[in-house]
Amino acid sequence: MKWRIASVAFLLGSLSTGLSWLTLQPVLIRLLDVARRLADPGTPEAEGLARIRTFLPLALGLDLVVLTVLAYVVLDLTVGRPLRATEAAVEQLGRLQLDVPLAGQGGPLLSRIQRALQRMADALRQEQALTRSQLEALREANSRLARAQTELVASERLATVGKLAAGVAHEVGNPLAGILGYLSLARMKAEGPEVKDFLERIDHEVLRIDRIVRGLLDLGRPGSAQPVPVDVGQVVETCVRLVRAGPELERVDVTLALTPGLLARADPGPLSQILINLMLNAAQAMGGQGQVRISTRREDSLLFVEVEDSGPGLSPEVRAHLFEPFFTTKGRQGTGLGLAVSLNLAQGMGGRLEARDGEGGGACFRLSLPAV
Repeated sequence: MKWRIASVAFLLGSLSTGLSWLTLQPVLIRLLDVARRLADPGTPEAEGLARIRTFLPLALGLDLVVLTVLAYVVLDLTVGRPLRATEAAVEQLGRLQLDVPLAGQGGPLLSRIQRALQRMADALRQEQALTRSQLEALREANSRLARAQTELVASERLATVGKLAAGVAHEVGNPLAGILGYLSLARMKAEGPEVKDFLERIDHEVLRIDRIVRGLLDLGRPGSAQPVPVDVGQVVETCVRLVRAGPELERVDVTLALTPGLLARADPGPLSQILINLMLNAAQAMGGQGQVRISTRREDSLLFVEVEDSGPGLSPEVRAHLFEPFFTTKGRQGTGLGLAVSLNLAQGMGGRLEARDGEGGGACFRLSLPAV
């Protein structure tokens, strides 16, 4: 850019000097001839006129240099700098950097171009903001769709399990009761320690089958109670006192952050079952030692109960199948029905049960219920 301006300035200086020389040369030469004829030969005046005549080409060169420098300065101030600023603004727009401060300088044409670029930058900025909002709305819609799809799959599985629950309970529950009775008699009559150990193991596995059957019953049993206004804080405190008496939370520090006076439309029995299940799951996830924080708050027409632990958290693979029946991370110690039953109970009260990562790195389960 600068070399082009210098070339144009040299061309303008050459043209100006040439035109001036062509215009003034005849007059100057004629005046010098007249003065030389009037001056006596050999006098200082005649010698001065001769030196002036020889100095004319040097003056022409100096005039060319001065005019070229002056033209370059004028062109750079009026054209070069505004063009460079406009070029930088265009490159910045090409990189989608839309904060382009353009001042109206460089004449009417460049000012119009700069104003057009500024309008284009403003339009692109508005389109970019609109695109961001649309992408955010699309991302939120996809998230809601994924949650709805997961809940639909879980609901279909719950419906299938519910249809089988009554038959399973009838066909399996009664024989289990008989097996447990015979095991009790066998333990009383067992003599060797090895036989007693075998009987203890059988009893443990049979009790595990009994827990699965009871979980199936809870999973398939439709809610019969009508939701009533419930003081959620009192229910949480009652559940904490109940669970603290057991060995699962013996080394767990439970912190309560309850907003007093919050009422939710719920059933105290299923609500207590959900909270106890979430606290026991948190204690088991932390290996029986850590911190559990239970908080309540209200937002608009919903009341939220959050149970957050300091455990290892939830991986994406686990979170995707967390509420599916029979999915468990506890191995043979778990049935995989606790969270599925809790989700079913929450939906039966018109609420939701969701899982996410906690602020401290652990897991956080949020129960939402209609507020009163």
